[in-house]
Amino acid sequence: MSTEPSTTLSVVVPMYNEEDALPALVDRLRPALDAMDVAYEVVAVDDGSKDRTAELLGEFQVKWPELRVVRLRGNSGHQAALTAGLHSALGAYVASIDADLQDPPEKIPEMLGLARRDRLDIVYGVRGDRSTDTGFKRRSAGAYYWLVRRLVGKQVPAQAGDFRLLSRAAVEAVKAMPDQHQVYRLLVPWLGFPSGQVTYHREERVAGETKYPLSKMIRLGVDSVINFSAAPLRLATWLGVASFFGCLLMVGATLAIYLGGQTVPGWTSLFIVMLFLGGVQLICVGLLGEYIGRIYTAVQRRPTYFVGYDSAQEPSPETEPKPEPGREKG
Repeated sequence: MSTEPSTTLSVVVPMYNEEDALPALVDRLRPALDAMDVAYEVVAVDDGSKDRTAELLGEFQVKWPELRVVRLRGNSGHQAALTAGLHSALGAYVASIDADLQDPPEKIPEMLGLARRDRLDIVYGVRGDRSTDTGFKRRSAGAYYWLVRRLVGKQVPAQAGDFRLLSRAAVEAVKAMPDQHQVYRLLVPWLGFPSGQVTYHREERVAGETKYPLSKMIRLGVDSVINFSAAPLRLATWLGVASFFGCLLMVGATLAIYLGGQTVPGWTSLFIVMLFLGGVQLICVGLLGEYIGRIYTAVQRRPTYFVGYDSAQEPSPETEPKPEPGREKG
């Protein structure tokens, strides 16, 4: 027989090398959660940080008992760290937020209140104002959401990232999915659960450097398109059809020139045609390779992350009491 979780709210915070942003995060997140007067936990997922993030988390945990630390054995990536947090969270509702404070933690109480009042399983944090982002960031984000909404469907909220609230039912549905190359900003809307939105002003990063440079943004776009749509395969098919009919037209033109007695050496046109067909073939083979590679990875079923430490299950090596001099631990 199932029982209701004793923890009302879990807040999952994936982080990698966030020692500069961590104090400001704690200063804003803890008051926002304490004011809610509900049982909560904060699941800080350290994604194999190389700086003092793990050390600072241990220090904050001594003064903040609701802070729970989950450390991954290596850097597994933002979405994998988010997966680890969702799988570890115990709350009846689970919110996720990044450590850079571009998404305001003060919105979490509003998200929880909306979910409870309207019986929603998902509440998205939607960026109503991105004026603090660079022009390139705004345009690239706009192009990304335009593309995925065209390919995946209108159920994907525009300008909604990984700042969201999920009910326990939604979390269990997400946990039941295979965890290869997850893109939660597309997977969660795909569930089709009742949802709502809260809008907010996107702030500047409080400290540190972005963990999503151009290369990772491109990778996210590729994962989003290939994981949730077969449109690239259809594109390859239509490229093949177009090139076939283009070749038929060129054959017809060549025969017409031949019958008119105007044949001349045509190495240039032949060279261009060969380059065109070769390019189309390489594009099609590359698209097929992307899909086959993902099928291969899914069949292997290798874990995307390994948990090295969870403060809810064992004492922290930094905070475990040491024996007094001259005494041995019993």
